[in-house]
Amino acid sequence: MIPSMNEKEPPIATGVIRVHRRGFGFVSTEEYPQDVFVPKPYINGAVDGDTVDVEINTEAVSEKGPEGKVLAVVRRGRSHVAGTIVELAKRGAAAYAYVPLLGTDSLMKIRPCEERKFQIGDRLVIHVLEWGSQRKESAGEMSQYIGHISDPSLDTIAAVEEYELSDAFPRAVVNEAKVFGEEVSEKDKESREDLRHLETFTIDPETAKDFDDALSLSQDKKGNYHLAIHIADVSHYVRPGSRLDSEARARCNSVYFPGSVLPMLPFELSNNLCSLKPKVDRLSVSVLVNLDEKGSVLNYRIVKSVINSAKRFSYGEAKEVLDGVKKSKHAKTLKLMVELCHRLKEKRYERGSIEFSLPAIQLHVNKKGDPEKVEFVEYDITHQLVEEFMLMANETVATHLAKAEKPLTYRVHAEPTEPNMKEFATLANAYGFNLPEAPSTRELQELFDEARESAVGQFLATSFIKSMRLAIYSTQNIGHYGLGLEYYTHFTSPIRRYIDLVVHRALFDESSPDEDFEEIALQCSERERLSAKAENSVILLKKLRLLDQSQKDDPYRKYDAIITQVKPVGFAFEVEELMIEGFFPVSRLSEDYFVYEDLRLIGTRTEQSYRCGDRIKVAVEALDFITKEAFWTLITSNRKKRRRR
Repeated sequence: MIPSMNEKEPPIATGVIRVHRRGFGFVSTEEYPQDVFVPKPYINGAVDGDTVDVEINTEAVSEKGPEGKVLAVVRRGRSHVAGTIVELAKRGAAAYAYVPLLGTDSLMKIRPCEERKFQIGDRLVIHVLEWGSQRKESAGEMSQYIGHISDPSLDTIAAVEEYELSDAFPRAVVNEAKVFGEEVSEKDKESREDLRHLETFTIDPETAKDFDDALSLSQDKKGNYHLAIHIADVSHYVRPGSRLDSEARARCNSVYFPGSVLPMLPFELSNNLCSLKPKVDRLSVSVLVNLDEKGSVLNYRIVKSVINSAKRFSYGEAKEVLDGVKKSKHAKTLKLMVELCHRLKEKRYERGSIEFSLPAIQLHVNKKGDPEKVEFVEYDITHQLVEEFMLMANETVATHLAKAEKPLTYRVHAEPTEPNMKEFATLANAYGFNLPEAPSTRELQELFDEARESAVGQFLATSFIKSMRLAIYSTQNIGHYGLGLEYYTHFTSPIRRYIDLVVHRALFDESSPDEDFEEIALQCSERERLSAKAENSVILLKKLRLLDQSQKDDPYRKYDAIITQVKPVGFAFEVEELMIEGFFPVSRLSEDYFVYEDLRLIGTRTEQSYRCGDRIKVAVEALDFITKEAFWTLITSNRKKRRRR
């Protein structure tokens, strides 16, 4: 729909709405470069994924973007939803279900079902009969019984249904993958550059099975580096128009859950023929980059190749070799990679790239789906060198295609909005740092470097990440703000990302003539967002189950937490052991009456305060697996008295 040109009437546009669990939403339209923010009162019955007409208030622009209200739902995004029974036998209904898609404010009425007597906690796939409105409740009937919320083995299955993800592959797709066999044929190796003589190895997580990338590095007598980044040549097997291609495009990416994966490609390809496993010949696309002793690029080539990886390193094993704990014939090359990594990082900082080095976690589950432990993954030098070389490959390919004026899906990242940047600068300055209202990326990096070892270093980095816009795929290049790059794309993970496969084809003019790159970019951006929500949903539920186990072992256990956000209504915090977020409302701070002042909650009588970065202790009060919420009790904190002025 074309926006209204009548200046007396507000413009109207059509797009897909994304609804946050707190009720507000964003509408992506072709007519406006920025998403339209829709406050909760103006959602008008729309749910996540619906196509809507939105009226835009040109005079109301918040920090979230231009504001609007939904006029009508043009088309529903789905006919089935996932839900969990929370109430039984009420007003003639068999039950009422909590449906995450509808938010926490309303329940869906479920019709009686002859084949099943519902219990609280039953997980269902529901066929929607009535979407409801502000005056009318939504209604549906059971389409499929998943199981009970108490069964952790069903967490992933429930997420697959909730987010409409693809699980099993159609038989025709699997059969097409099996045609290629289990080994690379001699014919397939013809007309490729033979790089099997290079010392090549992979470095991946311990649990990885799909190895997209391998590395080679040497140095000549002049001190020049010869870096080779080998990426699995998925495009050789997945051709435009094939069933494999159609399925991969529909999925857009692999989805990773604790203990399992929904691959973009059948395991015959993702875990075998395309995976750069050791001691076997594999087809790859190699980016061969020659750099001087300072890490500046001298020249490069991009070729179709044959490689043979000598070793499959885990990050941990590679780190042990570098630390001298474990011996390896590849130790010298690993150390050379560290050296080049430092050179490249220095250059990246010089051009304005931002790095946070935040900790990550890996959640381990058993075969029954029970969470066993949370392991913190350190972003050590082995992770850094792999990332640095992948950035090099992605930038080289993007620049190569852009200069050749070939069609390309860029990975773009817009600058933060001015209000968000000002708000972050105010926050940083409140903690004693000196940051201008419109800081450069260099000034931001200096801030994070300075704050890294302080009590608020991680908090500031996380706060800035939340203030930034999401990186997306687009045919319109606006550069990559976070990396400080003019040209950037995704090329290094074609086993698990469809965009990378499309970029591989563009390199060698193998794209379909009717390929719609903009449509692919939009679809992959949306699926990436959806997959992340599904992954985070399961991870959060597993964390809650882990908390539940801990409470059963020790009902009086206390957890260390750090306050991450303070608002007039209360403060948010993160339980550090599990990296799980919580919220404590100001109404429950009974020891005093608290007011919001100078980014803090301050007691009017005691002058005790709560502010970002303060460390507190909390205990679990209640857990809700259905809504995926934890409720907390505040035990102690390092509440400080405000300094008198």
